[in-house]
Amino acid sequence: MKGKPVAILTSLTDPMRYPGEDIVDLYAHRWEIELGYREMKQHLLESRFTLRSQVPELVTQELWGVLLAYNLIRYKMLLMAKSLPSVHPNQLSFRDAASHIIFKLTQLPSQTPGNVPRDVLDIERNARQFKLDGKRERAYPRVLKMSKNKYPIRPNENAVHLRVNGIKHYAPLCIDVMES
Repeated sequence: MKGKPVAILTSLTDPMRYPGEDIVDLYAHRWEIELGYREMKQHLLESRFTLRSQVPELVTQELWGVLLAYNLIRYKMLLMAKSLPSVHPNQLSFRDAASHIIFKLTQLPSQTPGNVPRDVLDIERNARQFKLDGKRERAYPRVLKMSKNKYPIRPNENAVHLRVNGIKHYAPLCIDVMES
């Protein structure tokens, strides 16, 4: 990734079916999906641990509503990014853009019908204020953090043993290190 060697632990051990380059590429896509889940949980659900609905059918309906709202906001952010030269939608702040989009859309019922198209287009015109600065490099390298559990963990007899920096770890799956 970005010219640096990458090691990814995986249970996909067949190098013919799963080339290392493809796994590295999929990892980057997976990371974007994880960021999307975080955006939904933190910004759309406001970090609530539970949904409001109590009945299974309504929980399903609420989850579909969140997914629909997220995709509509992301689509509007795509249009916002297209209005700026060489800006990718992921370079816009989701939190700020989503708050702005939601605010503007909730104000539409109070507008006269003739002003609605102009107000919807104004959302895209404000895209520049949501552009994020470039990513900064990590100040400290990633390290393996030790468990704060003061009690020893009983090893699983079926687990694969993995040594990292001289410390024995137990992994439930057969893992293969791939570099690209």
